[in-house]
Amino acid sequence: MSDTTVQMPRFSLTALANPTRFLSYSGKILPWLGGAAALLLAIGLYLAFAAPQDYQQGITVRIMYVHVPSAWLAMMGYMVMAVSSLGTLIWRHPLADVSIKSAAPIGAAFTFLALATGSLWGKPMWGTWWVWDARLTSVFVLFLMYLGVIALQRAMDDPVRAARPVAILVLIGTVNIPIIKFSVDWWNTLHQPASVVRLDGPTIHPSLLWPLLVMAVGFTLLFFFLHLVAMRTEVWRRRITAMRRAGASEQRAATTPVLAE
Repeated sequence: MSDTTVQMPRFSLTALANPTRFLSYSGKILPWLGGAAALLLAIGLYLAFAAPQDYQQGITVRIMYVHVPSAWLAMMGYMVMAVSSLGTLIWRHPLADVSIKSAAPIGAAFTFLALATGSLWGKPMWGTWWVWDARLTSVFVLFLMYLGVIALQRAMDDPVRAARPVAILVLIGTVNIPIIKFSVDWWNTLHQPASVVRLDGPTIHPSLLWPLLVMAVGFTLLFFFLHLVAMRTEVWRRRITAMRRAGASEQRAATTPVLAE
């Protein structure tokens, strides 16, 4: 009997610390992820338009199928950045700051979409486009936090130097996430309380709930699809930048005259 043992390769998060492995794994996942997102969004849109109108809100209730998933992903995107910030500050994962930089514009886009659709929904329901209540104001602050993270990243040319201050800023902003979530419970606001994630179960009729859940899953897969695409682009961008700098250094070294001793 031979004492030689064969160790099978295992997938782990540490394996993704290698950018080359990350590019390989993500390249295989992306087609399936994108296809699943497109399929679920198509099904969700069909179910949303086929769902009955609300007895109070009428046809305007259909805005919910874009507004609610966008609001959920606005918060989830920031939490992805927060976990990545821990990866930068504690574990020093080489792709953590890439994740933050890639997630920030996507999260900002979903937050803007949540604010825009909420304004369109609020006009017929509340009679105004905007009110400075706790939920809307805290979501607007979240949008500003996204913009602040993006601005800080672009203000520093070296992504390695920018990683730590950006991660700290992201973690400071996480204080706003529970405020968004529980603002309708802590203060008296125009915004309706939670109607899907509740301890006593959803208060939405199943004919309206199922299209919303399908859209939420589709939006979530779309977020991670865009996030992976952005991370891959950022990894390649940094590689090209490093190659250009190395080439420029070699060219300067080759053209520098050597002084005779």
